[in-house]
Amino acid sequence: MMGRNLVARERTETINLEAFVPQDHLLRAIDRYLDLTAFRDHLKPFYSHMGRPSVDPELLIRMLIIGYCYGIRSERRLCEEVHLNLAYRWFCHLGVHDRVPDHSTFSKNRHGRFRDSDAFRELFESVLRRCMVEGMVGGEGFATDASVIKADAQRQRAVPGMERIDWGDPSRLARPVREYLAALEASVPTDPPKSISLTDPAASWTATAGPAFFAYSTNYLVDVKHGIIVDVEPSSSSHAAESRATRTMIDRTEQRLHIKPYRLIADTAYGSAAMLGWLVKDKGITPHVPVWDRSQRKDGTFIVGDFVWEPEADQYRCPGGKALRKEWRAFTHARVHVTKAGTVNYRSSGMDCAPCKLKPWCCPHTATRKIVRSIHEDARDVARRIMQTPEYAQSRRERKKVEMLFAHLKRILKLDRLRLRGPTGAHDEFLLAATAQNLRRMAKRLYVEGMVPTQPVA
Repeated sequence: MMGRNLVARERTETINLEAFVPQDHLLRAIDRYLDLTAFRDHLKPFYSHMGRPSVDPELLIRMLIIGYCYGIRSERRLCEEVHLNLAYRWFCHLGVHDRVPDHSTFSKNRHGRFRDSDAFRELFESVLRRCMVEGMVGGEGFATDASVIKADAQRQRAVPGMERIDWGDPSRLARPVREYLAALEASVPTDPPKSISLTDPAASWTATAGPAFFAYSTNYLVDVKHGIIVDVEPSSSSHAAESRATRTMIDRTEQRLHIKPYRLIADTAYGSAAMLGWLVKDKGITPHVPVWDRSQRKDGTFIVGDFVWEPEADQYRCPGGKALRKEWRAFTHARVHVTKAGTVNYRSSGMDCAPCKLKPWCCPHTATRKIVRSIHEDARDVARRIMQTPEYAQSRRERKKVEMLFAHLKRILKLDRLRLRGPTGAHDEFLLAATAQNLRRMAKRLYVEGMVPTQPVA
């Protein structure tokens, strides 16, 4: 017999949200480890003690966490989803009949109190501290890398970097343009980029794969024990900017969280002489980083490795047994011999090279041989020795945890293109995404797998 279910749609139902949300639901797991007490205390000075009560900032943050955890990129759609989804209402502490905030409330708070107080940084670090309490941050090894995220800027709204741009009335400029001009005034003059976006001038013109586009880079510093993100920093899409971002993250983690790793894992982009020198000499961190070496030759002549370095004499010894020195005569005033690039040039003597039988394999097109040695060459030697160890091979495998986080960021969280413009917009989106990733990792690792926390929240 065919059954039939005709229930009056206007019938009033009594729903217990606590019983409605399954025990293994992701949001129930996240709610167990999300404590916004410190976040509220951080925001208190930015609210007046008079007037009507505002929309609860905790409600806005919980809604944003839902959006980033489930890849809901539009705030208008996020409000619709929270209105319809009972599990979302439970997580936001909303009853069935409670009103969901309007989507415009997010923009007003983001450009106001949240940005003035750096609230998203406080939120990220509060979640990170909870990860530390639960024992998910080892602090022994960190891995770093960057991923390119498309900016909200069209190719058609671009002008050549050499072209003079009339930005118009300063009082009517958009926020991303104001941020760009303020940063331009405070920075040291450099060569102009190839293209500049009129809507988001701070975005970098890059071509990682396929046609060029405007983008920012999100830089992660990840603890390799459980893949927890310990810091995140936006930057332009260049190797130099990404290396500077890594320095900023390591310094900030040490200052704010009192954590400094024993080893840093990274790819060749971070293997410059200046970066390795900073890690070894300034920070005392073991670099598990491939050395960025351009000394290899393709013409069959001797490479730098064929020359023997003699530190006591401060000179090289060529395969023919002759010396290469940074100076061949005494000067009245001592010279440093360090170039602007942070290198020292060592040259052979013309009297030694002219009769040498090895000259066709050493310097066939020049009178003498020159070797460029970095002032951080000792740090590069440390990195080269580490590359031969089993620990380095293990670090190569652990670096994949950063790549997995970037894949998760773009495929699951849907953050392959920014919705907010300017450096502050990138800053907010990257921090919220990293917060959501840490919450998901902690919730699935500890709650869903049946691990019960034994320590109270700090």
